Amino acid sequence: MATFIENCNTVKIASVLDEAIRLSLFSFSLVGEAKRWLHSFKGNSLKTWEEVVEKFLKKYFPESETAEGKAAISSFHLFPNESLSEELERFRDLLRRTPTHGFSEPIQLNLFIDGLRP
Repeated sequence: MATFIENCNTVKIASVLDEAIRLSLFSFSLVGEAKRWLHSFKGNSLKTWEEVVEKFLKKYFPESETAEGKAAISSFHLFPNESLSEELERFRDLLRRTPTHGFSEPIQLNLFIDGLRP
């Protein structure tokens, strides 16, 4: 989702809100079942970007997966013979795989630092 937002932020049209651009372009970022899911909403039933994000995350990141992801993030720890950059990439990967984790940036930083301690 973050990459999609980043891509959308490269498009600026006078008098067009960022939200309208996101709503217009989102279907082009989807394929297969996800695209069919989005098109299953009739007309303009999804009126805001927040509604789209909420429904998408609820559909494709159910609470059970979110709980597993949050547990993995919370229990992050140092692996033997792993460099700091590898550690950081592994931690970022956990965050990306669970976009609904809900951890603020300060909490994420604390979890990462705590995971570096033996």
